Amino acid sequence: MKRLAEGDESARDELIERNMRLVAHVVKKFHPKHEQLDDYISIGTIGLMKAVNSFTLDRKTKLATYAARCIENEILMYLRTQKKVQKDVSLFDPIGQTRMGSPFR
Repeated sequence: MKRLAEGDESARDELIERNMRLVAHVVKKFHPKHEQLDDYISIGTIGLMKAVNSFTLDRKTKLATYAARCIENEILMYLRTQKKVQKDVSLFDPIGQTRMGSPFR
C-alpha cells in the first residue's frame, strides 16, 4: 500500500492479482447455478479494482475487509440491474403460446 501511495502502478496490479482469491471467495456466496461463474468473477474483479483505488492507509480496517465489502456491493448492483431487465418483455414473444409454438394448457 505504501508503494501504491507513492505512485507505483505495478503495486496496484500486484494488489489486485494477490487478492483474486478473495473475489472467488465472495462470489461463492452469490453465484446461482444457472449463471456463468465468469460473469460474477469479472464483476467482482471490478469491485476489487475500485477497492484498491479508493483504499487509504488511514482507515482502521484491513484492505481485505474493505475489498470484500466493495466486491459484494458491485455484485449486488449487478443483481439489481438484472432484476430490472428480467421484467422487460419483448414485442416478438408470442402471447398465449410457448416458445415452441404450442398453446398453453
